[in-house]
Amino acid sequence: MTAGLSGSFGSKWHLLSSAAFISMIVPMVVFLSLQRYFVRGLLAGGVKG
Repeated sequence: MTAGLSGSFGSKWHLLSSAAFISMIVPMVVFLSLQRYFVRGLLAGGVKG
């Protein structure tokens, strides 16, 4: 997302930094809300013995 913005807004660093921050929020919210299932899946896939 920010790579496309660098061509249009190359000199407007405040727009690039805010776009990068906003684009990081969505994956972080998804990860934090589904973290228990993520850890459970990692533990279930491990070899026991």
